[in-house]
Amino acid sequence: MRGEFIDPGAFRHEVALETATLTPDGAGGHVEAWSETATLFARIEPVSAASRFGADRRLETVTHRVTLRHRGGIASGMRFRRLGRVFRILTIHDPDETGRYLVCRVEEEGA
Repeated sequence: MRGEFIDPGAFRHEVALETATLTPDGAGGHVEAWSETATLFARIEPVSAASRFGADRRLETVTHRVTLRHRGGIASGMRFRRLGRVFRILTIHDPDETGRYLVCRVEEEGA
C-alpha cells in the first residue's frame, strides 16, 4: 500500500489546540470556557468561502484544511487558534491510514 506524501516542512503554522469546558451557571444553563490543550505545528490551507443571506443578515462561511502530525485526543468540537483567528474542528481523518498525519476540516469563526 502506498502512503500519501505530505511534506512535514509545510507545517509552519503554530496553532493552539483548545478544548471547551462547560460550567453550570446556576440557572439551568452553562458557561463555555476554552482552555489550551497543546501547541502544535500545522499546515493551514483555505478550501472554500461562501456567502448567503439569512435572518436579515449575511452569513459568511470559510472552510480550511488543517494538516498536522498524528496525535491522539483530537476530536470534533475542539478548535485551533492562530493569531486571533479561531478554527472550529468539524471532521478529522487519517489520509492514508498509516497513523502519521491527521487532516482536519475546519470552519473559521467570525469570518
